[in-house]
Amino acid sequence: MTTPNRRPNPANQAALSAALSGAVDLSALKARAEQAANPPSAPQAAPAPTSRSQFVIDVSEQSFQAEVIERSMTVPVILDLWAEWCEPCKALSPLLERLADEGQGSWILAKIDVDANQRIAQALGVQGIPAIKAISQGQILSEFQGVQPEANLRQFLKAVVEAAGGELPAGAEPQEDPRIVQAEDAIAAGDLDLAQEVYETLLQEQPGHVLAADALRQVSLMKRLDQAGDTDLERVIAAADAEPLNVEKQCAAADLQLAAGQLDGAFSRLLTLVRTGPDEAKDTARTRLIELFAIVGDADPAVGKARRDLASALF
Repeated sequence: MTTPNRRPNPANQAALSAALSGAVDLSALKARAEQAANPPSAPQAAPAPTSRSQFVIDVSEQSFQAEVIERSMTVPVILDLWAEWCEPCKALSPLLERLADEGQGSWILAKIDVDANQRIAQALGVQGIPAIKAISQGQILSEFQGVQPEANLRQFLKAVVEAAGGELPAGAEPQEDPRIVQAEDAIAAGDLDLAQEVYETLLQEQPGHVLAADALRQVSLMKRLDQAGDTDLERVIAAADAEPLNVEKQCAAADLQLAAGQLDGAFSRLLTLVRTGPDEAKDTARTRLIELFAIVGDADPAVGKARRDLASALF
């Protein structure tokens, strides 16, 4: 789908939500999958995944590494974590399977029975089901929990595929809500309050609306920059460097550095606070860092590096 030049690409508008924020490094899960596939005694061959179609697969602890981690290096993998007793799962799963077929390989649906694969559910931090997690390049890119309307699912999948550098095939593209156009026009006109109001209304009606959540983060950054008492980059950085434990000054400097394209500097100062600051400052810095990740988007190498650093700092 061609996007007019006056309209930002959703993937560039912080393509995905950051509830778990991709800050979870799946290396530990990968190691457990390898151990499960090759136990120290009485080793058994990992069972081959059972395919519902070429775009929908069943995944176990033994096949997780190959079918999710390794496959996600070339195509997004959407995890559908479910259980036989879960009635909402029975409503969501068939819809996801149909959309996977529509997607024609632009993404893969990997179904995981949480009762049979409890270690996967635990490693992924599953709190309830159905739980949907998007994996790209071995990292959690986005997620949501519970049943969502088909329109929301289509928006979610579009954002995931575009963030991974792909494109949904013709016929699988979601229809755009005219309020998104209204909000984008408001941003272009400098009316950030109206844009914020529209996006907030969308999120109240559709809590899983990925684009609205990400665009709202972008608008929030723009408003913070507009309201900043000082926008001189060098002066703000100097003030932050003089008080390394002052979370407000660190966040203000990170905002300005991000706007100036100094991604490494913005991420580095917040990561330092996460590692060394007092607990309250750590939480604030982590929250702001995750928000900035979402604004930039996971396609940027600086985000991938900073996510790994954040994972090391947290875990």
